[in-house]
Amino acid sequence: MAYSAAVTKAVVPVAGRGTRFLPATKATPKVMLPVVDKPAIQYVVEEAVGAGLSDVLLITGEGQSSISDHFDRAHALEAQLAARGNHRALADVRAPTELASVTYVRQDSPRGLGHAVLCAADHVGDEPFAVLLGDDLIDMNDNLLARMIAARQRYGGSIVALMEVPPDQVSAYGCVAFKPTDDPDIVAVTDLVEKPDPSEAPSNWIVIGRYVCDPAVFAVLRETPPGRAGEIQLTDALRTLAIAEPDNCAAGGGVHGVLFRGRRYDTGNKQDFLRTTVEFACARPDLAEEFIPWLRAFLDTLP
Repeated sequence: MAYSAAVTKAVVPVAGRGTRFLPATKATPKVMLPVVDKPAIQYVVEEAVGAGLSDVLLITGEGQSSISDHFDRAHALEAQLAARGNHRALADVRAPTELASVTYVRQDSPRGLGHAVLCAADHVGDEPFAVLLGDDLIDMNDNLLARMIAARQRYGGSIVALMEVPPDQVSAYGCVAFKPTDDPDIVAVTDLVEKPDPSEAPSNWIVIGRYVCDPAVFAVLRETPPGRAGEIQLTDALRTLAIAEPDNCAAGGGVHGVLFRGRRYDTGNKQDFLRTTVEFACARPDLAEEFIPWLRAFLDTLP
């Protein structure tokens, strides 16, 4: 059975305070911190656009006007660059403004990922939609989001991205129990647990920051009580859909997982942010020729 409703909208929650990166995030949203020369949020929006999503809704918080400024025109700067003949910089400045239709909804208080997604209900309406978390950068060449959208069209319901990790890491994520389908890269999710103790985790497959949600999730989120850390968890709502209606995808139930073995970059903590920046720099043709030899030489100087 094919589910014909197209996925055209992306929801990107960015209202987090980024306290792990203070004092840098005192006045700058964490998603605006640069990975090489682009803010992290731009990579996420580019990924959504690359998967065919033309409508991007950012769920923002207090003091985050720099995010909307980044995706808006900067006429004075553009005029200055044009007058100087700096066409490359001009193209770089205009690029984020030309990616997609980017709009914003304010999350009044940080009440969890589930609450942030619920803030998108009026904008999304009765359509399936993608959710992309700004802490996770996915290599666009791995086509994860496109695979998830295809899985939604085939199986209906909601789709989560799953990645296998060592057992000692599962307590930092939501993880799943599942059963196989006729596709070796797609599983039927039978349970989801938010940040379990490793001894109680149903598997080593964690939910990473990409989702394709059926609009039925909104009704469930409205009835989902605060869970871990006193926040409304998207994982809890998806668990309700997976358990209550595992075979009723036509009604919005059922959750499937796409198994991801590609390149994921976690920017949610300082160590991984630094690793991501170095990896991205090494992959850039315009930087690698000079940067990689310097990096090797620098590492040789360390004790």
